[in-house]
Amino acid sequence: MNKAVKHMEKDRIFAQKKEIEPFAFTREVARVFDDMLVRSVPLYREGVLRQARMAEQFFQKKTRIYDLGCSHGNLGILILEQFGERPFTMIGVDNSRPMIEKYRDRLNRLKTSGAAGKIDLVCAGMEEIQIKNASVVIINLTLQFLDLEKRDDLIKKIYQGLVPGGILLLTEKTIGESRAINEIQLDAYRRFKRENGYSDLEISQKRDALEKVLVPESVNTHIQRLARAGFEDIDIWLKWFNFASFIAIK
Repeated sequence: MNKAVKHMEKDRIFAQKKEIEPFAFTREVARVFDDMLVRSVPLYREGVLRQARMAEQFFQKKTRIYDLGCSHGNLGILILEQFGERPFTMIGVDNSRPMIEKYRDRLNRLKTSGAAGKIDLVCAGMEEIQIKNASVVIINLTLQFLDLEKRDDLIKKIYQGLVPGGILLLTEKTIGESRAINEIQLDAYRRFKRENGYSDLEISQKRDALEKVLVPESVNTHIQRLARAGFEDIDIWLKWFNFASFIAIK
């Protein structure tokens, strides 16, 4: 994982008091995104490493891997490393042009590595992409940014685009089923961010910036949506308070 997150520039975006605008994946965010991830997402390194290994395990010849909300490519780089000389085709999708540009630069620097995998990058909303002949689809902390009314259709489209035996790996920030549980989870998360060096001002300002931009749902809501789409084998393979990673097999 060190290759994917080395040379991190420190995230200081919300370190000074400022007028808060809705959060967006700008060039400034792309520049500090690795630091933001490891300090803001519990078990981030473990999560993407296991996803890369499951992608290699479940990939079927002559099919595709889709990474919806691929950002700047940490998962894709790990998948390249995991597959080594084994060929595969992957579609990376993100609606942030700065993220796609950074991802493309990283891939260009890896051209001489001997990796046989092919990663095609698309700058678009994940709801705009047609999923076809997929054996692996991955959504990392991205569904939560999609309008609520579009989420069911996206998961149904993914199910329909998967081949039998294909998997969806979904990781999301979630909310507790009750106010008491939710507060316990949020308190643990605030403590996690403080332990990683974020000030109360940074935590508060980023929360305000994400208001109405990131809309989390409960674990049960996600499971019910996956079941409605047609998935029968559904489980949580990683959970940390208000962060949950799901696996669903067609």
